[in-house]
Amino acid sequence: MNMTSERAVAQVKIKKLHPDAVIPQYARAMDAGFDLVAVEDVIVAPGQSAKVPTGLAFALPEGFELQVRPRSGISAKTKLRLSNAPGTVDAGYRGEVCILVDNIRIPSVERKNVCLDAAEKETEVAQQVDPNSYLIKKGDRLAQGVIAIVPIAQFEVVEELDETERGAGGFGSSGIKA
Repeated sequence: MNMTSERAVAQVKIKKLHPDAVIPQYARAMDAGFDLVAVEDVIVAPGQSAKVPTGLAFALPEGFELQVRPRSGISAKTKLRLSNAPGTVDAGYRGEVCILVDNIRIPSVERKNVCLDAAEKETEVAQQVDPNSYLIKKGDRLAQGVIAIVPIAQFEVVEELDETERGAGGFGSSGIKA
């Protein structure tokens, strides 16, 4: 790990698995995340999940992970959510990084019975199947990646844990009022 401008730098190798894959870049100097871009059109029907390919494989240094996180604009403006946010790409994984997306919209009551083939992936077709479907287009910036340091835990089995003010309180035990 190198330090540049007081920031840690991880040397990450990237392999393009698709000719149209977009090499990640940071939009601004102090950004934590870089955009991950869809490499093909994918329709996500309401209530369904989809695996959206990026066309990229990463070789991360040992002790690091790639976290796949939602982009705030997509979460604010659509009902698309990342299934396992943040997703983890381990340093030992060398396959294609894909983005797992859920469309949390409720399906329309009246669905038309339309079959789709790969050549029909247009917004109008998605809307014919269900007006609450989303068409993720090739080239859409769908998620962001963050490179993070991953410490290794050394587990120790004990008879008792130390006491804290919180104790075993969880799941709303601190209340909701400020």
